[in-house]
Amino acid sequence: MHYFNYKNNEMYCEEFPLATIAAEVGTPVYVYSLATLERHFTAFDRAFDGVDHMVCFSVKSCSNIALLRLFGSLGGGADIISGGELFRALKAGIPSQRIVYSGPGKTAKEIRAALEADILIFNIESPQELNLINQIARDMGKKARISIRVNPDVDPKTHPYISTGLKENKFGIGYDQAVEVYLMANDLPGIQVSGVSCHIGSQMIDTGPIQDSVARLIKLLDALKGHGLELTYLDLGGGLGISYDSEEPPEPFEYAEAIKESLGGYNINLILEPGRVIVGNAGILLTQVLYTKGGEGKGQKNFVIVDAAMNDLIRPSLYGSYHAIKPVVKDDRGTRKMDIVGPICESGDFMAKDRDLPIFEPGELMAVMSAGAYSFVMSSNYNSRPRPAEVLVYGDEYFIIRQREEYEDLIRGESIPEFPT
Repeated sequence: MHYFNYKNNEMYCEEFPLATIAAEVGTPVYVYSLATLERHFTAFDRAFDGVDHMVCFSVKSCSNIALLRLFGSLGGGADIISGGELFRALKAGIPSQRIVYSGPGKTAKEIRAALEADILIFNIESPQELNLINQIARDMGKKARISIRVNPDVDPKTHPYISTGLKENKFGIGYDQAVEVYLMANDLPGIQVSGVSCHIGSQMIDTGPIQDSVARLIKLLDALKGHGLELTYLDLGGGLGISYDSEEPPEPFEYAEAIKESLGGYNINLILEPGRVIVGNAGILLTQVLYTKGGEGKGQKNFVIVDAAMNDLIRPSLYGSYHAIKPVVKDDRGTRKMDIVGPICESGDFMAKDRDLPIFEPGELMAVMSAGAYSFVMSSNYNSRPRPAEVLVYGDEYFIIRQREEYEDLIRGESIPEFPT
């Protein structure tokens, strides 16, 4: 559930009217509900009561340090995939021993920074990466705690761009190679073998694939025990989906029960890396209608042009993703089939296509729902458009947690050389 609701036909975030945020902060603007974030994180964490576990929020899904600080205060950690995300997590106050470093392309500079911070564990994705981390750790007089990300070749039944657990995906070590790589890692002096990891994909709406993955990983753990390797952590990644439209994903407790059942009492510390399920429905993109155009004739399209664009929210253009569209002030107006589009000079710049929606007029406010995950974090300055502000609502007040960019921000770091004449 979330705390974006209508009161007297006007949409509020918790106890604060969205129209006031638009008037005072401007549009487009991302708005997050603190109560929703806290509720979702707590529900996910408590679902795993009775099992040793740590919830490491997936920073790539929504990386504002205000939100990271909130999750850290609730006992959470961070799943990172870059040096920049490490920087953010530490700035937000996440203890280094709650930070897990994933991703297939860690640079030497990023590895050194993570070792200096003494993070909990690296998820290793290739033998070459393993050797580099070993070398750097030895040079620094340290031992790097590692898991090996194993690709279990399980189909998560999701969008191909966010599927990560099949043989054709770039992630992890093949299941059949895993024991060999573990034995190699165990012989490296700069490495402390600590766990096994997997992440099969995102926006999963069925527990079957994660149960299949757990079953395969337990077989691997048993095989490693036969070689004298007792591991401490089982990192199951994230991926639990949310409802954007008519999807019916399992609730966190159902997801947790499915994992517990698959573990069958196996005694190991779980690391869980939820992202979308925590923040997805906790945020919206608030935008204003600029113009409408179209006609009633055969073949005519109706367009609603808003001030948010694909640089602000790229998911519909990139994935064909669905986001519900709602008027901030609702009434008994009629509906019409229309496209919701932005100002960018690309036909791919749209929020919705051929959708029956309330008839909007210029100046009206529109809420693009379920925009908390993979939304602001994927924004850009395409067409030299400043990125929007981010606002966090807490009860009947709000906080600007990221200022809207100005034109000067667009050219920060650029320079014009003295051209020869």
